[in-house]
Amino acid sequence: MTIFSKIIKGEIPSYRIAENDRFYAFLDIFPLVKGHTLIVPKVETDKFFDVADDLLQEWLLFAKPIARAIEKAIPCNRVGLSVVGLEVPHAHMHLVPINSADDLNFTRSKLKLSPEEFRGIQESILAQL
Repeated sequence: MTIFSKIIKGEIPSYRIAENDRFYAFLDIFPLVKGHTLIVPKVETDKFFDVADDLLQEWLLFAKPIARAIEKAIPCNRVGLSVVGLEVPHAHMHLVPINSADDLNFTRSKLKLSPEEFRGIQESILAQL
């Protein structure tokens, strides 16, 4: 069982943004920028392109209102989407508020935010959904 499955099951706490029967969206606890959100399917599949076609389609439709909410809640030019998949063997997408391409550079240092900062970001995004 991956760390993401444990988060989905509530065994590990998270800052939930959205959920339905197939997907779970939550704030990345090692964000590149404030508002960095992960979306994972509830079914464990290691690689993004091994996910079933219908699930891939639904995944983008699930992500769309979340991306719009992030864009309204966090000052940015747009919300970038990235699929890297090296950190956890459970397919996931990153929605990242960006102002430049460098904001999607996963090799740079991650932010260290307090629980209060995470809750504030979560509340700001939820208010836009």
